[in-house]
Amino acid sequence: MARAIQPQDLVDSTVMDNSGSKIGKVGTVYLADDTRRPEWVTVKTGLFGQKESFVPLSGAGMESDGLHVQVAKDQVSDAPRIDAEGHLSEKESVELYKYYGLPAPRGGNGENMRDRGRDAAAGGAAGGVAGTTRPAGRDTSGAKGRPSAEHAAEGGRHDASGTGDVVRSEEHLRVGTEEVETGHVRLRKYVVTEEEQVTVPVTHEEVRVEREPITDAKAAGKAEIGEAEQDVVLHAEKPVVQKETVPVERVRLGTEQVTEEQTVQGKVRKERIDIDDDTRRDKKS
Repeated sequence: MARAIQPQDLVDSTVMDNSGSKIGKVGTVYLADDTRRPEWVTVKTGLFGQKESFVPLSGAGMESDGLHVQVAKDQVSDAPRIDAEGHLSEKESVELYKYYGLPAPRGGNGENMRDRGRDAAAGGAAGGVAGTTRPAGRDTSGAKGRPSAEHAAEGGRHDASGTGDVVRSEEHLRVGTEEVETGHVRLRKYVVTEEEQVTVPVTHEEVRVEREPITDAKAAGKAEIGEAEQDVVLHAEKPVVQKETVPVERVRLGTEQVTEEQTVQGKVRKERIDIDDDTRRDKKS
């Protein structure tokens, strides 16, 4: 449920447009000089929130997720660029009312009626409620009805002396290793048939005719004329092939670790610090 807007609620709040889209963060709160109630805020947009646009609080409400305003995000982005430097001038106020199609405050010229006797001390008290500061000693009696700036705390917590610190962070790559399965290796045996040649020496018998002259007829015995024959058995070796299975080699699978270097890369985010010193800006007259 929406609830009434209090100045302290606006500090660094998220701003949502009329469709629920995020616009940015509240940068500066502007209070009406006559009622001291929030009337405008600037919203930090763009890269690193360096761009600020004025957004009206008319019809806006605080909800659990931030400040919901009644204007569109694109309309805020195209709003007139105004550097109020602590206080909106009458011309600047009228320009913003006209841009957003809002009715001008009483008087028709962008001014709300109030007592001129209110001084800068009253403005400082209102700033304390919002948790922000306003330049002391500045007389606002000549700027009736124009919102004055209550600067929201930006870039970290501030102590009583006005100093603060910001923690800058960045991402680093943390690289390790894990063991993963990369494949399977199987060892199996199968049978192939090959032709094999082996040279084996073999022997065989051959017939050789031997002739010996007879010189002593008496010693040779009685000679007869007739037919006769003699048989000789010849022998030879032939190769005999047999097969036997013999072990020739033992094969096994093993693993070994090989270390190599690989380069990995990844995108990391890093925070950078920009300093926006508004004390160096030229003051408007």
